[in-house]
Amino acid sequence: MAPKDILALLQGGDVRSTGRADQAAAIVSKDPKRFPELMAGLWSDDRLIRMRAADAAEKATRKNHALLAPYKKEILGLLREATEKELRWHLAAMVPRLRLNARERREAMTFLNKYLEDKSSIVKTFALQGLTDLAENEPAIQAEVMEILEQSLRSGTPAMKARSRKLLKRLQKLER
Repeated sequence: MAPKDILALLQGGDVRSTGRADQAAAIVSKDPKRFPELMAGLWSDDRLIRMRAADAAEKATRKNHALLAPYKKEILGLLREATEKELRWHLAAMVPRLRLNARERREAMTFLNKYLEDKSSIVKTFALQGLTDLAENEPAIQAEVMEILEQSLRSGTPAMKARSRKLLKRLQKLER
């Protein structure tokens, strides 16, 4: 498959479908040198390509977080600028996979907190997950994230409440 074909896999069809994002993720997982091609799709003029590239990048980095390292600055920039829900929820999942310094972690937390105000329940739920994932490896922010989860339990959507219960248990185990 020629390099240009990864983004071609992500073209066309219905906005409600992931198209062939799974196939693109599998290609990149087998050949990580092709990850830059996939990442280029996050800046495509085509909304379908952007959202599917984010989906495929998120899936490809679940087991290989190191793929994201060269894109830390760009991913944090997208986290700040993204307005499309499909891009936002995938960014919320990917950002905690980055090695962040204290300033970058604070910036990520700021924008994930803003995602909690999104219209989309999925974005809100992924933001809670992202905040928790950041807190898992950073004891200094665990209490703050636990408070966010507790607030979500009180006033969030049903999906947010369900996820918050699960995530609170996970962080509470770390406290012990």
